[in-house]
Amino acid sequence: MNKTERLLAIVLELQRKKVVRAEDLAALFETSVRTIYRDVQALSEAGVPIIGATGTGYSLMEGYFLPPVSFTAEEAVALLIGTDFIEQRFDNLYRVRAGAARGKIEAILPESVRQEASSVRQTMRLLPSNPSQAASSLEREYLETIRQAILDKRKVRFQYARKIPDAEGKRHSVRTVAPYGLALLHGSWMLVARCELRQEIRHFRLSRMDELIELEERFELPARFDLKAYKPADDRHLRVHILINPDITDKIKESNNYYLEDMEERPDGFHAFFRVRHTDELLQWVLSWGANVAVLEPASFRNRIREEAENMLKRY
Repeated sequence: MNKTERLLAIVLELQRKKVVRAEDLAALFETSVRTIYRDVQALSEAGVPIIGATGTGYSLMEGYFLPPVSFTAEEAVALLIGTDFIEQRFDNLYRVRAGAARGKIEAILPESVRQEASSVRQTMRLLPSNPSQAASSLEREYLETIRQAILDKRKVRFQYARKIPDAEGKRHSVRTVAPYGLALLHGSWMLVARCELRQEIRHFRLSRMDELIELEERFELPARFDLKAYKPADDRHLRVHILINPDITDKIKESNNYYLEDMEERPDGFHAFFRVRHTDELLQWVLSWGANVAVLEPASFRNRIREEAENMLKRY
């Protein structure tokens, strides 16, 4: 990064944040604090209203805004593909806004850059890993409702269908939760929320919700909760060991099974290792590969697969 690029980047960083220390700018741009001092002096002499406070840092005078900057073809492609992604994965409001943003970006691009960006975009296409993962109109509606509830800090209520029955054999329940955030995981939207029924943070797949409503009751987001830094507790304590036919090893890898931890080649074939909460989480997946896979451990899961195979045989 040359000096001109660094000066522009410093202004953008000051515009993005309220206050930035010289030490933080030096670390960000991989230069010395003394160089940052000289850069700030150069910007001030050029008319950029930078305010410096000893022990606090630098900030831009309120009301100052850098005029729109030009984009390279690569930067334009990154932004335009981002709008494509939002149109595919977000709710209707953001789909409309993404289209509007794309129009504005394309409008300010020089003709040469716009044509180059268009050529690059024509060679790329965003597709879901599984067509069945495409969000339904109801799921998009729920996404918008939950997103607004998070901003309003209001609780939501919905009927939820668990993938695996609970200890009482029930799959359906009514949940009232304080929504903390949304995460797109393996192509599916998940709600991270504190559940009143379980009295702890739980994760809920939007595609399994029904009759979602936003409530009037408000909640306070815990001061220490940070969605970007949040990591759910790993309660997958059950290890599953499976032997795989070498002919389908590539297909197994491409399936991107969430529970797969490791694979290794041995004289008798490829061995795959999974960690799950319940073996039911792998039951249908294992059965889908037929005789190409064999469960080695645990014995209880191996017996379960045998029973399912025998029950299937009775139907033929």
